[in-house]
Amino acid sequence: MSVYEKSYRLLSSDVDARRRLRLSRLFTFLQEASIAHTTELGMGRERTLDRGLLWIVTLQQVKIDRLPIYDEDVKLLSWPGQTMHLYFPRYYRMEDPWGQTLLTGSALWALMDRESRKLVFPEEHGVRIDGEEGEKPLPLPMAPKPAVAGTGETFTVPYSYVDLNGHMNNTRYLDLCEDLMPAELRVRPIREIRAEFNGEAKLSDPVDLTYLQQGDVFLLSGDRGKKLFRLNLTYGE
Repeated sequence: MSVYEKSYRLLSSDVDARRRLRLSRLFTFLQEASIAHTTELGMGRERTLDRGLLWIVTLQQVKIDRLPIYDEDVKLLSWPGQTMHLYFPRYYRMEDPWGQTLLTGSALWALMDRESRKLVFPEEHGVRIDGEEGEKPLPLPMAPKPAVAGTGETFTVPYSYVDLNGHMNNTRYLDLCEDLMPAELRVRPIREIRAEFNGEAKLSDPVDLTYLQQGDVFLLSGDRGKKLFRLNLTYGE
C-alpha cells in the first residue's frame, strides 16, 4: 500500500495558548500531506496547477482521541481511496512515537477549473490516482449540520486568509470557529470535526455567518446568497 509518512515536532507556532496543536495547523498538516503524496504519485503541479486545475477539499472529518502538545513528536500517515467520479477520497492517521493513534480522518478532494471555477472530471484531464483497498480508519466524511437560529454577523475575508487558489483557505475556517465560540467550550478537549465546503469566499467577500452552541457541539454556517460552508466541532468534558 502506498502510504505517505511525515514526522513533526510541534513548534510554538503550531500550538494554541493551552499548548495543544492548533486546529487550523492540524488541517494544514492534513492538507500538506494530501498535496505531497499526490505529487509523489505523479500528479503534482505539472499535471494540475500548471494546467489550470486546482485541488480543493469538499468534505472533511476528523475524530480525535488526543491532540498532541508543544514539543511533542508525532507522525502523520495518509493514503488515497478509490476515486469516485469527481471525488478523490483520502484517509489520515496521526500517531505518537509509540504508535498510539492520536486521531484519524477522511476527506473528499476534487479538481476545479481555475477559470470557470467549476469541478472537472479528472479522467478528461489525464489525472488519475490509484486508491488503496486497505485500511479505512474512518468512514467517508459525513456532512455537518447547519447552524439554525443562531447568532448572526457578517465576516469579510481578509488578505491573510486567501491562498494560492484565490479563495479563503479551508484551514482558516477553524480559526474563525475558535474565535467565535464560547471560551468555556474552547478549553475543553475536542473529539470530532466535520467540515463541508460548497462554495468559495474570495478576498473582501462579505460572508453571512450563523453560529451557536448545542450542548457539546459548536456549529458555524457561512452563506453568500447560497451555502458556502458548514462546520461542526464536538467537544468532550
